[in-house]
Amino acid sequence: MTKIPTLVPVDEFTYDIPRDEVPGMRVPGRLFTDQALLSGVQGDPSLVQLANVATLPGIELRALAMPDIHFGYGFPVGGVAAFDLKEGVVSPGGIGYDINCGVRLLRTRLKADEVRTRLVELVDRLYREVPSGVGSKGGRALTPSEMDEVLLHGASWAVEQGFGRSEDLVTQEELGALAGALPSEVSDAARRRGLHQLGTLGSGNHFLEVQEVQQLLHPEFAHVLGLSAGQAVVMLHTGSRGLGHQVATDFIARMDRRLADEGTVLVDRQLSCAPVGSEDGTRYLGAMAAAANFAWANRQLITDAVRRAFRTVFGRSDEELGIEVVCDIAHNIAKVESHRTDGTLKPVLVHRKGATRAFPPGREEVTAAYRSFGQPVLIPGDMGTASYVLAGLPTSMERSFGSSCHGAGRRLSRHAAVRTFRYQEVIHRLSEKGIVVRSSSREGVTEEATGAYKDVEEVVRVAEGAGLTRRVARLVPLGVVKG
Repeated sequence: MTKIPTLVPVDEFTYDIPRDEVPGMRVPGRLFTDQALLSGVQGDPSLVQLANVATLPGIELRALAMPDIHFGYGFPVGGVAAFDLKEGVVSPGGIGYDINCGVRLLRTRLKADEVRTRLVELVDRLYREVPSGVGSKGGRALTPSEMDEVLLHGASWAVEQGFGRSEDLVTQEELGALAGALPSEVSDAARRRGLHQLGTLGSGNHFLEVQEVQQLLHPEFAHVLGLSAGQAVVMLHTGSRGLGHQVATDFIARMDRRLADEGTVLVDRQLSCAPVGSEDGTRYLGAMAAAANFAWANRQLITDAVRRAFRTVFGRSDEELGIEVVCDIAHNIAKVESHRTDGTLKPVLVHRKGATRAFPPGREEVTAAYRSFGQPVLIPGDMGTASYVLAGLPTSMERSFGSSCHGAGRRLSRHAAVRTFRYQEVIHRLSEKGIVVRSSSREGVTEEATGAYKDVEEVVRVAEGAGLTRRVARLVPLGVVKG
């Protein structure tokens, strides 16, 4: 059995893995957590993964993990690492199979109390409008030339096709399209998998949730975001579907072959990688950007379906409903950004796997409307608790390469959750809270039961205490569509 690395406390919210814990570590590991969450991760193999990440060539400063850390492929989910562009590597396991899995928040002009009067009808309509479940299809079918346009232009392609309006793009990370996409590097197999999946939710922890803004914790920024107490909002969480999964599969296999040919042995073969500037590295980053753009287009089509559902149920125009994009952020992606690593700013390739950008006020990458407050951050809880809107803090740059967690983080594996929870019991408990749920399968509910996740309140407390984000608003669920 692999030895679990020792965690050394630095402060109330920070624990380090010393460099000598795993042979070959080039930098320390660092976990943002606290005593309440620590008991759930001590002895966990995700700590081994964190230490293993620190062995990769060209890694800068330290390997990082967010308070929602749990076991993943190669990198732990909640893992962040930055790599030198000349000496460093890109690792698909550090981005994840669901490239640009991300979260989008939509505001409405409706009050939650009004939505409750038609909640069952609304959730049923959302379930019909947005296909969900394992391998779900029924989305916008694409011709080969349209697929290329989606892979190049992301959400803007969707808007040009009538699935939204130009204002939807302004508050999306990268304006809904990552530069440098190379559609030619997306295989035929990946294209086939995504052919009928644009505008679909998928399965697992993906969701579409009608929520109420319960509490404002930073009223000034909440006002700028268009959020007010008692307001109905919609949060959606999905990514690049089968297309992104196949891109990861293709390049992991390619990098595995390259490493085998070179005779290179990694501490964990799931950390398969290539030098950033190599042919394999360049081709993967181009394919990754293309898959990320597919994900932004996917969330844009779902946004259009949400508007359609609300129009049908409430019989009002888009102008009357006022459904607008508050923000859209990715949490499975790698990007070249400028950070201080040796006292000076330098470009590095930042991997965020189950982690999201949390840039502070003034950073030019933050949309102009929000720049004086910082990057909006979305941390969903589970379907029976709360979700949070937060904002990046200045200390996030030096502490985490401007990163924060992307959710509450799993406490139990999906298989363990299915064994632990019973469908009818989960539905009953949610019903007692007034929460309506629709899912394509019973497992889609039991896998995502409240007890399967860490306490989102504690996770958010750590993110704030560690200097990564500050809380802006607390949202609670009304109705949920699960994959």
